[in-house]
Amino acid sequence: MDSPAAALAATGERTVPGMPDEDYWFARHEVAYRWVADLLGTDRVVVDAGAGEGYGTSLLAPSLARPVITLEYDATACRHMRNTYPDARVVMANLDTLPLRTGSVDVIVSFQVIEHLWDLSGFLRECRRALSPGGQLIVTTPNRLTFSPGLARGTKPMNPFHVEEFDAQQVTMMMDSAGFDRVDLRGVHHAARLRAWEHRHGSIVAAQITAAVQGTWPPALRRMVSTVTARDFTIDDASLANTDPVIMGAQDLLVIAGVVP
Repeated sequence: MDSPAAALAATGERTVPGMPDEDYWFARHEVAYRWVADLLGTDRVVVDAGAGEGYGTSLLAPSLARPVITLEYDATACRHMRNTYPDARVVMANLDTLPLRTGSVDVIVSFQVIEHLWDLSGFLRECRRALSPGGQLIVTTPNRLTFSPGLARGTKPMNPFHVEEFDAQQVTMMMDSAGFDRVDLRGVHHAARLRAWEHRHGSIVAAQITAAVQGTWPPALRRMVSTVTARDFTIDDASLANTDPVIMGAQDLLVIAGVVP
């Protein structure tokens, strides 16, 4: 089996496991995958849309009786997934038009993807079409209010791979417009250890962005980042309103959009 870090280079577009300078971002993604894996029943048809390196699919798979269907547009990433995660059903696909039959899927997971899409409304409509009655689309996306403080709605983010970043109200409105019947909002937050570090040093996200831009990592920042795990994040227990201060202060928005049976 290929080493993930060796087989798929970190370009900044997707998170790659096995790289100490990426551990904060990897853990922030991992906690959401593990949270969803705990919710899934065994006999579910699950799609990971925009699977990237594929590690998320491997976290979902143990709880399922069927292989996870992974959709990814990048040929190199698809080849890597087939070599590294042989139990996944890897399909090379553009997310504008999902290669899924109408009403054939129970759960679509798409983590840290919607901010990258040029035709986001088309993707959400396609997800709504492909989901069966009672199905769910579960997405995470960086919370614009904390990820890019001061960035106005509709403004191009600094991250060159992001088309747009969103707040909770925007995401709720998009899900409603795509035809979903119910939208639940939760937040991914820093747990105690990260909050304590930020109390002393300031935003860990801002510090990492500065280090990446300048090409110089302060030793204390690098040591901290290299030890971050999924335990350094928490996810809200219950759905919150899109104007709740707790959801507005989340690092990532976790959205569950449902289809009424």
